[in-house]
Amino acid sequence: MLCQRTVKSVIRASGVGLHSGKKVTLTLRPAAPDTGIMFRRVDLDTPVDIKASALTVGDTRMCSCLDVEGVRIGTVEHLMSALCGLGIDNVWIDLDAAEVPILDGSSSPFVFLIQSAGISEQNVPKRFLRIKKPVEVREGDKLARLSPYAGFKLNFSIVFNHPAIDRTGQQVSFDFAEQGYTRDIARARTFGFTQEVEFLRENGLALGGGLENAVVLDEYRILNVDGLRYNDEFVKHKVLDAIGDLYLIGHPIIGEFTAHKSGHDLNNKLARAVLADAEAYEIVSFVPPEEAPVGVTRWMQQAYALTT
Repeated sequence: MLCQRTVKSVIRASGVGLHSGKKVTLTLRPAAPDTGIMFRRVDLDTPVDIKASALTVGDTRMCSCLDVEGVRIGTVEHLMSALCGLGIDNVWIDLDAAEVPILDGSSSPFVFLIQSAGISEQNVPKRFLRIKKPVEVREGDKLARLSPYAGFKLNFSIVFNHPAIDRTGQQVSFDFAEQGYTRDIARARTFGFTQEVEFLRENGLALGGGLENAVVLDEYRILNVDGLRYNDEFVKHKVLDAIGDLYLIGHPIIGEFTAHKSGHDLNNKLARAVLADAEAYEIVSFVPPEEAPVGVTRWMQQAYALTT
């Protein structure tokens, strides 16, 4: 069968929060089957556990932030993206601050962390959320949609009207069955604009941002000396974010995601819209694995190959 997976050993990393600017240590620990992705704030007098869920997202300004009764876990999307990309179903994530460290602004350091911890196959069927009918949310000219598909595919297009971004690819399709997450998506960094910095910092955002953990642009050009990691890094980072945001739905998705100018807010609204419509999805497992669609089997083979 296609089994659930967790990390094999405890592993830690330290960094700063992109928005808080505060130092934070993150610890990944193995979790039992059907635990899901669980965050724990260990810096509080009484540690608080928060399940990674689209329904606990309370703030989507520049990141996806979980919030349960005022206890927050910010900037979860890059780590969630890596967990999805490597097929991790169950893990405990301890944090000694209110934000996941930004590290280099991509998911690549989290991929390395998970690979270093190793992967443990659990003798319990993996549970997928299969999209049964299209669900779409729109706001003005922004769009996010999930449709039935025999695998997991994402299509994304962006429009920024910026000379440096206009010279790059602004549309991308990524199919987990056909392409490599670590090679094609994980290294894409978050990006920001110098003209927005003052406003963001006045609002308590981007306090830890800089050239070491983001692609930074002024009005005309990219300021990072080393340039881009991909010719279409901007739109690929949007795909990376979407993978993480959608994994908050609680299970790997069998479906096709299509988005235009979407961000954390619209991604979350789409996930909530799916979960609110019992006819839009079903939870499925494949025992024996031959029952799985070819696209799902290839996707899981890709994830397995990344961590063996």
